[in-house]
Amino acid sequence: MHLDVKDLRNFYYRSMLGRAAQKAVRDEMLQIWPDVTGQTVVGFGFAVPLLRPYLPTARRVIGLMPGPQGVMPWPAGMPSVSTLCEETLWPLETGRVDRLVMMHGLENCERPSDLLNEAYRALGPGGKALFIVPHRLGMWASSDVTPFGYGRPYTAAQLEAQLRNHGFMSERHRTTLYQPPSQKRFWRKTARILERSGQVLSPVVSGGVLMVEASKRIHAPTGGLKATVRKPLEILAPKPEVAPI
Repeated sequence: MHLDVKDLRNFYYRSMLGRAAQKAVRDEMLQIWPDVTGQTVVGFGFAVPLLRPYLPTARRVIGLMPGPQGVMPWPAGMPSVSTLCEETLWPLETGRVDRLVMMHGLENCERPSDLLNEAYRALGPGGKALFIVPHRLGMWASSDVTPFGYGRPYTAAQLEAQLRNHGFMSERHRTTLYQPPSQKRFWRKTARILERSGQVLSPVVSGGVLMVEASKRIHAPTGGLKATVRKPLEILAPKPEVAPI
């Protein structure tokens, strides 16, 4: 079940907790992909809060928002690059995407297998995707005061196995959002400290959000090379008998 786009907008842009979550996830994404100069960057679900840093340098930025969720104009104060689309039928040519960010998309989709097939189709050779989902072992998945409390949470092994079954090869994974999903003033003041501490203690403490970077796996053709010689080369033909003079 998808949340309404108005609820997502209000969380990420109009609440202290949402702005803190946006910053924590975006900072992690920028560490993974610091430079997208000249590339086509696409966000699916409600990934647009993460994409603004890429607007000045990317060749193109597109925000795809699924029909059950709804769409909003984005970015504010600029020509909109967001569009409403079918979950499993994107208005993109095959192989045109260099970087794909999926947030609040996979865990809410009723047909995740078809969604991953569509993501694989849109991603170009050498392209990479970043899947951002609720972490089953974190606090955020068990709280319904944030969008990460809805849909199917994942462990790293579960998500990587699902991606592998659809042609993706996991490159790396990490977690973020170590701060509690609370609007209380104390937790908002200590959010940055908790995020920095969580990165150090990540083998012990589980973050609320799981991020897996994956690349498009291209299978080599099978059967080897086949060539048909229609006419043998004359140079390889037997020499004719030479009559004595």
